Amino acid sequence: MYRLVLIRHGESEWNKENRFTGWTDVDLSENGVNEAHEAGKRMKKEGFNFKYAYTSYLKRAIKTLNIALEEMNLLWIPTEKSWCLNEKHYGTLQGLNKKETTEKYGEAQVKLWRRSFDVRPPKLEESDERHPINDIRYKQIDNPMAHPATEALCDTIDRILPYWKESILPNIKKYKEVIIAAHGNSLRAIVQYLKNIDNEAIIDTNIPTGIPYVFEFDDNMNLIKDYYLADEETLKKLMDAVANQGKK
Repeated sequence: MYRLVLIRHGESEWNKENRFTGWTDVDLSENGVNEAHEAGKRMKKEGFNFKYAYTSYLKRAIKTLNIALEEMNLLWIPTEKSWCLNEKHYGTLQGLNKKETTEKYGEAQVKLWRRSFDVRPPKLEESDERHPINDIRYKQIDNPMAHPATEALCDTIDRILPYWKESILPNIKKYKEVIIAAHGNSLRAIVQYLKNIDNEAIIDTNIPTGIPYVFEFDDNMNLIKDYYLADEETLKKLMDAVANQGKK
């Protein structure tokens, strides 16, 4: 059997303030740090023993991974960072309060910008300091997908799936237990692919911060089952909180 754990970073400072974050490099809140510690303790208790780890270029995911692995005495394992695992780019919405944006544009429009498969938020101009082309991490990457002005989930999938097939999947087969610490939408992209969720249904898929999400595969890498390391009541509360971020 092969196991993959997906973990959305712990609560960030902008999650706490209910702001669109995207590729903005925001740190964990105090609660987010605690969530990462608890995730590590929970995975250790459940007997996970990762041999390889992945994360994005954004420190809220990097720190979540490091804190969790430290709780498991696994800081030494190989870790690969990739921009392909970054959050969906929210264009000009980045930094805006979600409820204030909802009051201006309406719940339906904001839900489409946040969760839909192919609706992109308004894009950034290249002169905007928030544009990835102006960030040293991305300007040196010779791939236009590393310089998005905005993204929908379909764009996030387009950059993640080749990386999944070329790097992540072979290492799951090699190491048997792998962890990915990333973001709500980059993980939704992986979940949609693994569970074959259609483009309409994915809009209502909400991934809470700091809760390990386990996928088990058979020897042919067919998905056997998936589950969160949390009780149903806690999980529903956290998922509802994510869903309600864009409501009035």
